[in-house]
Amino acid sequence: METQVDRESLTETDTKTPYDVTADVAGIKTLFVNVFFIGTPGPGNHWVLVDAGFMGYASQIKKRAEQLFGPGTKPDAIVLTHGHADHTGSLDKLLKDWDVPVYAHKLELPYLQGKSSYPPPDPAIGGGGMSYMSWVFPIGPSDFGDRIQPIADDGKIPELPDWRAIHTPGHAPGHISLFRDKDRTLLAGDAFVTTNQNAITAVATQREEFHGPPAYFTCDWQAAKKSVLALNNLNPSAAGTGHGISVRGLDLQLGLNKLAHDFDSRSIPSEGRYVKQPAVTDESGIVDMPTPTSFHVARAIGFGLLGGILLYTIWAGVKNKE
Repeated sequence: METQVDRESLTETDTKTPYDVTADVAGIKTLFVNVFFIGTPGPGNHWVLVDAGFMGYASQIKKRAEQLFGPGTKPDAIVLTHGHADHTGSLDKLLKDWDVPVYAHKLELPYLQGKSSYPPPDPAIGGGGMSYMSWVFPIGPSDFGDRIQPIADDGKIPELPDWRAIHTPGHAPGHISLFRDKDRTLLAGDAFVTTNQNAITAVATQREEFHGPPAYFTCDWQAAKKSVLALNNLNPSAAGTGHGISVRGLDLQLGLNKLAHDFDSRSIPSEGRYVKQPAVTDESGIVDMPTPTSFHVARAIGFGLLGGILLYTIWAGVKNKE
């Protein structure tokens, strides 16, 4: 006979979110970036965490993990699509409780092992409030030391035998996507996204739109284009991305195909620091950088937006106390 506790546990486990990809790939949003849980839901089942979300969301990630896999669960491993701060913000806190391996592409290691900062963001591309405020986003380096292990050159990850990591650079030098051939499930990271991550309104509403990687942090646009073309050629049946809701079926096929074929006009900014010349990086980090473009106007707009957000937060707090 099913008990009340069993029913409550089943309800929690079966709770769906717009970020779930398949029956065994669940997702949640942490502020404005997604993390994914690969594994069949059920107490004691094995699973892997993909990305570690925004800073301050470790407890939310662990709560969702326990809903899916039972109290006290921990992943077999954590895989990072790349090391930008919004994808690793809760990693340090999670590793305090979870003694598990963390995998990233070898070209991401300098930014995750304290050797190099990322190429700085490019607020001058414009395109929305997130872009204008990007100059305040941290670029590291983070130092997780030898907790980070390089993904094998063949893309195999021991804890994910059915998946392969595909190098999809452009947004970050060592950016990877994960693909499962047997059902063509894709976790694209930020190689492409399903909302206009450059604009605050789109980030807030999560309106579904296919876009290239978040423009303000993309340091090699030709590599980013090749990455989208490569992922489109896989003909994925379901996809979760770093920003925006998950998509599948015909919506995914049509949206990704159009993005791939119109990438220049839909995604590459008309101007900006990395538009004509990419950042040059290697396994040690930054080698050479293009000359920065002026972003005094972007900074002024960013200050205005930050000030507006702060004033709204204060006003909302006062109203809540009334």
